[in-house]
Formats: sequence, C-alpha cells, structure tokens
Amino acid sequence: MSLSTKYPKLFDKLEDKDLELRHLLNVDENYEDYDSEEFDFDFEEYNFIVYIAEPVQKVLGEEKMSELMVKLNENRAFENFRADEIDLYGLKSSLDRDEIVSLILNQIEEII
Repeated sequence: MSLSTKYPKLFDKLEDKDLELRHLLNVDENYEDYDSEEFDFDFEEYNFIVYIAEPVQKVLGEEKMSELMVKLNENRAFENFRADEIDLYGLKSSLDRDEIVSLILNQIEEII
C-alpha cells in the first residue's frame, strides 16, 4: 500500500504528492559512536533517533508539532522519550524501526 493511500490527510496537505518516506520522517537506530558528537542521545537510554522532515513540519505547523511531541512522549510504546528540538527526538522502544515509523505517521495523520 502506498504512503499516500495509507496517510491521505497528510498527503492531501503536502505540496509534492510524490514524496517518499525518507522525505517525511527519518527513524535511525542509535548506536555507540566514539567518533561523533552529532547527537547527544545516549545509545543505552535511546535506541532510536527520529527526525521529522521539513515537509511534515510545514503541514503541521509549530502548534501541532508541539502536540505531536506531547503525544509521543505520553505513548506507552516508548520507555524513554526526549525531544532536543521540535523535530528531533530520542526514544527507547522495543518496537522495530518500521513499527515506529507507522506509529509516528499514524499519530501525525490523527493530528491533522
């Protein structure tokens, strides 16, 4: 099933209807990296780093981005949740990457 079919409210508001997942949301595993201080998320406390991409930020706006942060923080699927910025989160979950992507995109779809 395509992203636009799965998340019709989100895609209805996007200017570019041909965006791929990587243009909407990045969910990366967090691991110990001795050479980089790019992120301040301890890999033992936060096993994923989430970035909400600019097209989604534009659709949601600042108020709804804040609402998304609160809802994700309250979600029981995450043991730990930390927002360093309105669009950058560290989280700890037993879910896999695809499940986290679905959970976040479903939350975005509900907020819209």
